[in-house]
Amino acid sequence: MKDRDVMSIDDDQQQQKGDPLAQCILDLCAAKGSIRPEDAAQAYFEEHRRPKDTDEGWRRYMVPTKQQIVALARQGKVEIVRKGVVQDPEDFKGLVRIRLPQG
Repeated sequence: MKDRDVMSIDDDQQQQKGDPLAQCILDLCAAKGSIRPEDAAQAYFEEHRRPKDTDEGWRRYMVPTKQQIVALARQGKVEIVRKGVVQDPEDFKGLVRIRLPQG
């Protein structure tokens, strides 16, 4: 097997595995129906918490969580909802919830 073949297998495995934060968001949406971005950040933090972390350590995951939510919405894997209306992932503000696509 050539080095190039090994690299392509590794790349394929990485793509199938996906981002753990994105998977956490999808799993929470599947389990709960809809979630707040804070819910995803807190759940991911609890999975990766170290003994020295404070209770507010989940806040450091808010920016990556929002970035993953936007990326998932662009891919059509989740919907960003505000006041019952699906929002454009490129232009939304305020308090939102995340859910799996409806219909």
